[in-house]
This record gives sequence, structure tokens and C-alpha cells, in this order.
Amino acid sequence: MIRRLAGVLLLILLVAAASQLAAVERLKLNVSPSVAFAPANLVVRASIEPDAENRAVEVEAESSAFYRSSEIDLDGDRAPRTNTFELRDLPAGTYEVRATLMGPGEAIRATAHQEVDVMGNGDDESSD
Repeated sequence: MIRRLAGVLLLILLVAAASQLAAVERLKLNVSPSVAFAPANLVVRASIEPDAENRAVEVEAESSAFYRSSEIDLDGDRAPRTNTFELRDLPAGTYEVRATLMGPGEAIRATAHQEVDVMGNGDDESSD
């Protein structure tokens, strides 16, 4: 009886872990460069697994003193796997770059983030 219960619990844990991995794999984020000098231009690539429920992807770059975002609509499973965003002229700071994959009714399907440092030039030290 105890072995059977342990086996059922293990199966439940494996299914839960597999579903979490699937959610993580819906969206991958790559930001380059990861360190730059101000004013910086960043290239953000959001890789998205095709799914009929995909409606939009939003990319945000936020520091303590600056915020920028961009959103594009997705055509479900017919949307491109990789969407590229360019963030131009970012001032000095430590940025959290986030991507959010949205589903129907603006439900969040997946998120990913990466930190980027934009260095000041010494005269204009406004970094966080």
C-alpha cells in the first residue's frame, strides 16, 4: 500500500515538473549585448513555440530611471518563431529586459527576463 502511494505521488510530481518545463519552453529570450555603453542599442529576440493560443508578445526594458516597451500581435501557430525588437538609445542603467507571451483575454502564457548593464561615460553617471 505504501509503495503504491509512493508510486502515485512520484507520478504526480513528474507530471507537475513536465508541465512546468513546457511552460518555460514556450518563450525564450536573448538580449545582446548584455553589457553596452550609453546610449545603447539592444537587440531583443523572443523565440516562441507555435501555439494557436498565442496572441501577442510584449518586450519591456526597465531601469530605475527609464522604461521602454513594445508589443506585437501574433497570429497563433502561424506566427514567426522568432520576433526581433530593437531598443535604441537607452541611457545608462541596469535594465531588466522582460518578454511576456499573451494568450486570449490577455492571459499571460509565459514570461522570460534577462538583465543588461548599460554603462555611463563617467561625465554622465546616471546608472543604477
